[in-house]
Amino acid sequence: MKRKFLLFSSLALLFILPIIGSHYKWGDMPTGWRPVIINGDTVGKYYQWKGLPPGYGDFPAQMVTGDAPFSPTYFACASIVALAILVFLLFPNLFGFKKPPVPAVSNLTTPSGYPPWFVPSLVVLGLSWFFMWGRFQVVQPLDHYTFVPLWWAFVFLLDAIVYKRNGGVSLMSSKPTTMKLLAVTSSGSWFVYEYLNFFVLENWYYPNNHIFSNFGNISWQLLSYTTVMPALFEWYWLLRTIRVFKERYSYGPKVDVSKPILYASLAIGLGLALFMAIYPDQLFWGLWLGLIPALVPAMALSGFWNPFTPITKRGDWSQVVLIAIGTLFNGFFWEFWNFGSEWFHADRPTNPNYWRYSVPYLDKFHIFSEMPLLGYFGYLFFGIGCWVLWGAVAHLVGFSPAIHDDDQTDGSDN
Repeated sequence: MKRKFLLFSSLALLFILPIIGSHYKWGDMPTGWRPVIINGDTVGKYYQWKGLPPGYGDFPAQMVTGDAPFSPTYFACASIVALAILVFLLFPNLFGFKKPPVPAVSNLTTPSGYPPWFVPSLVVLGLSWFFMWGRFQVVQPLDHYTFVPLWWAFVFLLDAIVYKRNGGVSLMSSKPTTMKLLAVTSSGSWFVYEYLNFFVLENWYYPNNHIFSNFGNISWQLLSYTTVMPALFEWYWLLRTIRVFKERYSYGPKVDVSKPILYASLAIGLGLALFMAIYPDQLFWGLWLGLIPALVPAMALSGFWNPFTPITKRGDWSQVVLIAIGTLFNGFFWEFWNFGSEWFHADRPTNPNYWRYSVPYLDKFHIFSEMPLLGYFGYLFFGIGCWVLWGAVAHLVGFSPAIHDDDQTDGSDN
């Protein structure tokens, strides 16, 4: 219990500090109903709680204020950061990564046949996609319930591809208990992001919140969120079966991190949780990054394994980089299916899971109509944040955070 105290405290502060920051920013606002005014037009209303941000507690989140206008300066700075990340991913040799040694004998796994769930997952995926985008009048209510079967079918399909490429070994076939824990943890963990989203004034919101009742929305979203982590870690497994991905980032520079640096990082992460509630437009990105510098040092200082442990132990960056790239790939499908679920029939309510973005300063150059181009780089950090959250929950509850058999070969204690 003593080892878990710092980790638990850091996680708790991620919930508490935004409330403190919010009271500093909104403490003088009286309680009551407020109009939602977008471009001069009143498009709805929200309830303002004293000391809490506009729209706090509305679930699913709704748009309560207009975006800060596009800023060329902010966009240019964010583009420089995105370009640096892209150069790192494409040319890791420039950052001290070495070419992997050529094995005397090929270490590639002999492919096997597809597992029994391959064909059913294709069928369910195809039907769910068909009804989500088609919304035929004769079966119109079905499109309200397509998100969960579509995404679980996609998870099973990814797993089937891994199974074939990896000699009959996949996340589902070799770690079924881990997959179940991932689903449960995923459902609860996404609410961490939904909670933090209130304090940056709803960077995303769900305009089709009226399809279900309040109870229905919460119940359905709980089921929907079970798909997030399983999908990301299936991509991680899949990328590990591709040598160019698996070995490209395995022989990087070893980074020694001292305790003062870990405590400084912890302070930065918790500081982001506080100040993003005070400056929601300027620090909205703290929603995506803050979990990493807040929880990773807490795990490291407590002696727990985390996705950055292989970097500090032997210079293996593959875990962090592959989950980031896998999440970016998965983000393409999130945005693709989200785009089509509304775009073709925007005149009537459809998918209750449909979301839109409300991002300050960077809302330019959209892909699939909703997501700004630079927003895709946020997926890289989101994937790492999901693994960090998974690890935090695993260590606190007492189960193994290992996703792959060789993810915890660094001598750290679980």
